[in-house]
Amino acid sequence: MTQAPNPIRETMPADVGAIKSIAVATGLFAEQDVAANEDMLTGFFASEANDHHWLTYEDDGTPIAVAYYAPEPLTDGTWNLLMIAVHPSKHGQGVGTALSNHVEQALIAGGARILLVDTSGTDDFERTRAFYDKCGYDLEARIRDYYAPGDDKITFWKALRPT
Repeated sequence: MTQAPNPIRETMPADVGAIKSIAVATGLFAEQDVAANEDMLTGFFASEANDHHWLTYEDDGTPIAVAYYAPEPLTDGTWNLLMIAVHPSKHGQGVGTALSNHVEQALIAGGARILLVDTSGTDDFERTRAFYDKCGYDLEARIRDYYAPGDDKITFWKALRPT
């Protein structure tokens, strides 16, 4: 019996257009956020020394989701999960959970201690907040009016190893 190939792999330059399409399809990223992600990816591929990580989840050879995570500067083993975006046609199929688990396992293997996730406090992001809660993240902080008036920053926290 052959094992199915892992659908999660490192992101490649050819994925940039698909990642942009996924972000736009979710409806949760403003145009400037999508452009910033595209710029970050371009910079990521241009740099040889990079401790940021982009992962792509494929379905039948087509990118359907992306994760982006990076270390928090000036900390001991604290990382940020900066983005998980799953094409809406694949919501509820375990894709986001698989990406989250993959990121966590990679960070644990590398000795990371803590993983943080920031998201919006608006109603549009209720599903996102429920996702992180379901994945075992604790609601750690709320910064009122952070992104804009009425748009709080919600920070989730997860221990990756016992403290």
